[in-house]
Amino acid sequence: MKNQGCIRVLADENQIKQCKQDIAGVEGKVRQMAGMMSLAGNAVRLNILFLLYKEEQMCPCDLSDVLEMTVPAISQHLRKLKDGGLVKDKKVGQTVFYSAVEENIQLILPLLKELTASSEQTVE
Repeated sequence: MKNQGCIRVLADENQIKQCKQDIAGVEGKVRQMAGMMSLAGNAVRLNILFLLYKEEQMCPCDLSDVLEMTVPAISQHLRKLKDGGLVKDKKVGQTVFYSAVEENIQLILPLLKELTASSEQTVE
């Protein structure tokens, strides 16, 4: 083992080997989760996800009005969220409605529930 400034006396080679195998086994999932967390880590996109979770679906114009942003700016964020698999769209006539992809937002669901609870307390 290459010493990189560690002061341990004894290394558990089996543990290190097993941990390396564990990391290799989840590499793809880690990348996927990190990408989703990165997308949700932006305040505007987290607001969009919160609204879509709470309201179930919204169009870019409504999101634009609520967040006081231009429709093109909202559309850019929605595109990133859609490309990342966190939202999906459905066209009804000429209007496009966006909604959260339930199975893909499981990672941030506790955050969305916390935000929903906080928003309900504010209204009371």
